Amino acid sequence: MDANEVRELLTGEALELLASLPASDSTTDAVALVARLRKAGHPPARVAAVLTQYRLRRKAAAKFGPFAGRMLFTEAGLEQASRLGVAAQHAGRFAASGLTRVADLGCGIGGDAMALAALDLDVLAVERDEPTAALAAYNLAPWERATVELGDAEAVDLERVDAVWMDPARRTGARRLSSPDDWSPSLDAALAIAARRPAGIKLAPGMDRALIPDDVEAQWVSDAGEVVEVVLWSGALARPGVRRAALVLGPAGAAEFVAADDAPDVDAGPLGEYLYEPDGAVIRARLIGDLARRIEGRMLDETIAWVSADRLEPTPFARAFRVLERWPLDVKKVAKALRERGIGTVEIKKRGVDIDPATFRRQLKPQGPNAATLVLTRAAGERVALLAERCD
Repeated sequence: MDANEVRELLTGEALELLASLPASDSTTDAVALVARLRKAGHPPARVAAVLTQYRLRRKAAAKFGPFAGRMLFTEAGLEQASRLGVAAQHAGRFAASGLTRVADLGCGIGGDAMALAALDLDVLAVERDEPTAALAAYNLAPWERATVELGDAEAVDLERVDAVWMDPARRTGARRLSSPDDWSPSLDAALAIAARRPAGIKLAPGMDRALIPDDVEAQWVSDAGEVVEVVLWSGALARPGVRRAALVLGPAGAAEFVAADDAPDVDAGPLGEYLYEPDGAVIRARLIGDLARRIEGRMLDETIAWVSADRLEPTPFARAFRVLERWPLDVKKVAKALRERGIGTVEIKKRGVDIDPATFRRQLKPQGPNAATLVLTRAAGERVALLAERCD
């Protein structure tokens, strides 16, 4: 979104028009809506700006819920923004640490700054892209203790704040920036800031672990089963004795697994009655060994992130399945066994085997009224198909 489009969008006429549009849903006919607005006499630039926001608000509902209905977005800003529930977790850590003046350096559209301000913290939101800063100012307008400044994250006077939040820009337009040196601010610059002030640095969850310093806490976060980020916490925001953490957010709330370091592995062993699929945050944090010990389990295979156990131990850190059958991973044999059991609805989960689940499903040609989960993986080096049912 360029400066001209933002200027058009922030006019009273455009905002009033945006507010007047019907509740957005997937059935809205965009072509008919454009035609109606043009027929009503609205100029093309206004229609384009308003309909872009109309589309982005619909897309943003997955991250921001009802708050999306009063926010303004850029495509890149929405892509990188934290989900509202995740941002609330970030903000809660600042508040719990007694840090009341927080700079959000590279605030984007202001999602994390909103969560910080909602906890009555003083927030200085800094953004170097002028159109994005203007939208952040609009989004943060309801909070008197939040201020948006146009500027460079690396030039901010840190004496003005107690702590810092950073979400380095990792893309230019549609292009992802793979090198940490190209991020804004760069990873080295962000870590230098984190050495001067307690900080949280949000990064992509698959970042190279070799880049994580030894003196920070690395917390991987999953939301609704998807690993969405890793945050590096420093200073008073890092918990003593914790260098690895997996924060799992789900319908039951938040649960966290912490450790002083990567967990030592447990040995592989025989397939038990129950199979556990660790949450992605636990896998990324390399805490599978501690999880296995907690549920008295063992690895299904030394190279596969499945844990097997003889009893059911409910845990928010893994999905549990009861194993019904074990077969060699042979599509003809598996298809015959499914037909004999009348299984027509098959959830396929695979790990550690080079198989395309969609192709495998077509080859199975499942039929029947029953449903089950099929786990395609390795056990003690053997390729296996496990028929299972979810324990949740």
